[in-house]
Formats: sequence, structure tokens, C-alpha cells
Amino acid sequence: MTEHTVHCIIYDEDLPGLTFQTYPGDLGKKIYDNVSQKAWKEWMTHQTMLINEHRINPLDAGNRQFIEEEMEKFFFKGGAEKPQGYVPE
Repeated sequence: MTEHTVHCIIYDEDLPGLTFQTYPGDLGKKIYDNVSQKAWKEWMTHQTMLINEHRINPLDAGNRQFIEEEMEKFFFKGGAEKPQGYVPE
């Protein structure tokens, strides 16, 4: 099987892409076509921080919308910011 390679929007270089579409819909397709495994891993770390800092319930539709908006910022709108008052460990 051929490895899926993308020109990563975050790193501006050709890197291994995701092995499957990790998010549904048009945004998921855009991510699959433009985001490397390395950048996705960074997003997952950022998403975990958002969930913890904002005490987000991923089952809540409003919270899922917030995460989706942050995902779009992270990958396609110049990056997402850390929550106010966030102090890394």
C-alpha cells in the first residue's frame, strides 16, 4: 500500500499524511488532504489542553462546535491560542 503524503499546511513540506479521515465532513476531508500525521499529533495535544482547561464535555453539541472552530483556527487560520491563564506543566 502506498503511503499517503501531503504538503502539510503547518510545516510547509511534504510529510506522511493521515492514514484515514479522522474528522467527518468537509473539514475532515480538508484536514486529510492538507495535514500531516505530525501536525495532527500536535492538534491532539492542543485539543486535550483545551478540553482540560475549559472543562469541556465532548458529548455536548456546543462544546463540540467550540472544538471544531478551534481546530479550523489551528490548521487553517493562523493557529489557535492557549486559554487565558494557561501555564504549561
